[in-house]
Amino acid sequence: MSLTAFITGATSGIGKATAQLFAKHNFNLVLCGRRQEKLEQLQQELSKITKVYTLQFDVRNKEEVQKAIDSLPNDFKKIDILINNAGNAHGLSPIQEGSLDDWDAMIDGNVKGLLYVSKVIIPQMVERNNGFIVNIGSIAGKEVYPNGNVYCASKHAVNALNKAMRIDLNKHNIRVSAIHPGLVETEFSDVRFKGDSERAKTVYQGYKALQAEDIADIIHFVVTRPYHVNIEDLIIYPTAQASATILHKDAN
Repeated sequence: MSLTAFITGATSGIGKATAQLFAKHNFNLVLCGRRQEKLEQLQQELSKITKVYTLQFDVRNKEEVQKAIDSLPNDFKKIDILINNAGNAHGLSPIQEGSLDDWDAMIDGNVKGLLYVSKVIIPQMVERNNGFIVNIGSIAGKEVYPNGNVYCASKHAVNALNKAMRIDLNKHNIRVSAIHPGLVETEFSDVRFKGDSERAKTVYQGYKALQAEDIADIIHFVVTRPYHVNIEDLIIYPTAQASATILHKDAN
């Protein structure tokens, strides 16, 4: 019987790449996101090779989360793997100049959204004494960098919650893992810089950034280890990156 993976933030970047790779390996998929059109496109693409169900909701809205997950048809109700991937970064300003709306968006999405989804899905894993939760963090959850303030705080919270889940769910035989990427070339910088695509492009110039497919490959590796193996915490950098703030770019 195929396992079912529930992926938040599946319409682009790491979430989309993970969905595409998991489909090739015969996982059934519940794909979640806010952009209905992109969900439909992904469902059309991947339903040719596996079973796919989509849920359109915002992880920041706890009522939407509960209603969406409750609506799953019987074939998709049993969630074997939860991939908490949805998140966002808004702005890159010193803390005294930060936008309250940006702060709310990051805390609501990166922290509360992860909690809302997990709160609905974990009880069925506890009941079965089986399951796997993968939390997508960031190097920002391990280091704080200039002007990263609230984004770094939100990803430090993900890091802490990952550890807390692993401790609390240990007696229920549930595996919990966090993956913390460095620079990945996705829509991340477009969102952070609020559509300033020229500024966003400069983030990935002069070196080879990680690609969403690189992280998807690592997620697949983590979840397919024998059940007695739990890879609890991974940091992944592009070769050009040595820390959150040290990046070697080609002068040419």
